[in-house]
Amino acid sequence: MARSLKSVHLKTESAVRAFALSLGAALVRGDIVLLRGDIGVGKSFIARTVIQSMQEQPEDVPSPTFTLVQTYDTRVGEVVHADLYRLFSVDEVEELGLLEAFDNAICLIEWPDILGSLIPEQALQIDIITTSQHEERQIALHYEERFWSRRLEDMLDDN
Repeated sequence: MARSLKSVHLKTESAVRAFALSLGAALVRGDIVLLRGDIGVGKSFIARTVIQSMQEQPEDVPSPTFTLVQTYDTRVGEVVHADLYRLFSVDEVEELGLLEAFDNAICLIEWPDILGSLIPEQALQIDIITTSQHEERQIALHYEERFWSRRLEDMLDDN
């Protein structure tokens, strides 16, 4: 298995939005996207933009901080948006039914570290880092080449 890393520097909120829209266009059922970064870095912003880009009529997409999991029906299938920040064990993740969603839905997961060894090999990990400039973000994409290389090349060419 070949793991790869791509890095993208996004200078404006509009560029972050364009990145998220490209990501949304590239996702298919069974994709798992792990969103990592500090509080306030833009994990929910990216997830919200991805979800809205898939909806026939974009609706309000609240952060699942308190509900833990929100599910959306979209034109490409079910999208599960999870925030695992308040969980303390893998057992709690299993109780949410998230592992079953890995096979049947597109999963966007904030604060995924609690998953540990349960992170599927096909997951795309997106690390979001702030820079010294307010709106700028450095994005690092970690992925298994056979699942993501072609799609990420096409997606990043659009940005």
